[in-house]
Amino acid sequence: MQSQSLREDSMVENSSFEVLDSADSGDGTKVDVVQFTNLAGSADVRTAENLYFANQSGMRLKMVRITLQNSRARVEPGAMYYMKGRLEMKASSGGGLLKGLSRKMLSGESFFVNEIHGSGEIYLEPTFGHFLLHRIEKNEKALIVDKGLFFAGTSGLDIKAVAQKNVSSAMFGGEGLFQTQIKGSGIAVLYSPVPSTEISKIVLKNEKLSVDGNFALMRTEGVQFRAEKSSKSWISTSVSGEGLLQTFEGTGTVWIAPTQGVYEKLATPNGIKMLSMPPGSSHTGTQSSK
Repeated sequence: MQSQSLREDSMVENSSFEVLDSADSGDGTKVDVVQFTNLAGSADVRTAENLYFANQSGMRLKMVRITLQNSRARVEPGAMYYMKGRLEMKASSGGGLLKGLSRKMLSGESFFVNEIHGSGEIYLEPTFGHFLLHRIEKNEKALIVDKGLFFAGTSGLDIKAVAQKNVSSAMFGGEGLFQTQIKGSGIAVLYSPVPSTEISKIVLKNEKLSVDGNFALMRTEGVQFRAEKSSKSWISTSVSGEGLLQTFEGTGTVWIAPTQGVYEKLATPNGIKMLSMPPGSSHTGTQSSK
């Protein structure tokens, strides 16, 4: 009976778990990213094989734990795995009918968000993917993130869809017509395509950042985003081989994931071959005849 109580009440004290990242919102809410150090529950050969390679390659199953103490949190529908304590959950449009509709139809987020309040622990869906805990202070500029990245957040955050401010970014920027704006005060849980240690934080001081690819994750409000030619003329752009670039200009911060494209290539049948070629290669190598 005592061991059962220990398992129920002290999940992360078990040696199979470790806390990767942690943040306290200051209003009685704490957010942790917890990972399983090893998975050993295979009951058939195929599962055992997959687990073996996952463990050998360093892949770890992760969960987000949100601890409430007479506080509340907002969770995307489908993200909640289980919860324990004196907690109540209700579906909310996250600020009114119009705001809910804009989130659903414009930014790709869900119409409803689950608002959970009380005291206890919330565990979100496990994944082999990655999470980023981002703290936003009350007087800080809003955060503009790619659609679909918002996973959960503390109660002091305001989430809504915002339109791209120019035609080039909407049509050619690779981010769609709308993105998600997060402002207020609290902790935002974002789903990241790469580990947080592989995200580069670039501070701009009335400067310009040009990115050849779709691996910029978010930026602070005030940094202008657009798609533009790599050179002044289309002929020069074609010769340069760079095409259209994602351009960020102004004063603020941009977060990029330089390794995202590498993982995307590795997921394809010829990924290793593509990454083994010289950068910028047209992949038209020749074979020597015998």
